[in-house]
Amino acid sequence: MKKGTIALVALAFTLALVGPALAEDPAAPAAPAQNTEAKNLRKEIVKLKYVRAQDIQNILYTYVSREGHIQFNNSMPSVLAVSDTPENVDKILAAIREIDVKPADVLYTIQLVMGSEADAATDAELKNDPIVKELGKLLRYKGYTLLDATLVRVINRDRASVVLGPRAEFELRLRPDVAGDPKTPMIRTEVELVMFVRSEKNVVREGKEIPAGSTIDVRNPIQSTLNIKSGERTVVGVSKLDGGDKGLILIISGKIVD
Repeated sequence: MKKGTIALVALAFTLALVGPALAEDPAAPAAPAQNTEAKNLRKEIVKLKYVRAQDIQNILYTYVSREGHIQFNNSMPSVLAVSDTPENVDKILAAIREIDVKPADVLYTIQLVMGSEADAATDAELKNDPIVKELGKLLRYKGYTLLDATLVRVINRDRASVVLGPRAEFELRLRPDVAGDPKTPMIRTEVELVMFVRSEKNVVREGKEIPAGSTIDVRNPIQSTLNIKSGERTVVGVSKLDGGDKGLILIISGKIVD
């Protein structure tokens, strides 16, 4: 009986010594530390109004920390998923508010004028036009006829086209790009005037009969890049027609509107 009691006491004493040593074994892997900062990440879904996510992602990444990210899906180009610290998310949202704004609208006033070296008659609405008067001093044309006039409103960096001419024989294509100081913006505009040459009678080409009025040729009498201030009016270009005594004159003014 005494031997059994002594054995139990010895076993208990041994376990008391070995147990703490096993619990504190330095070779045992440490439990992974929890990233308390990751728990504090703020997540936002942002719906863009005027810009695409892929166009501004690189700009917004200047505000993103190592733990944060900005994601979007090509199938939803106007949606951004933002995740970062609350402070950085505030910066990202503020940047989006600055970038995602309605683009400027540009209102163009267009005049397509025909100048003639032989005919001295000038349309009444052009006689007192200061630009036409100036052209009379610089060019050899004696008379000026207004072929067409119209207004074209274009969203900044979009493309627009309008048909011009008494027989719809011209098409004007415009693309504005507003830049510079908001107080004195510059309107940079790509301008292309396309002329459709139509047959006056039936013609035969390559064995096929082409009826009168069909387009038989396409030309680009005026193609240029225009830089004007808002409200400014200027001549884009002058182009002779078939090398004769007549020429096309394109006069444009552009104005930024709300």
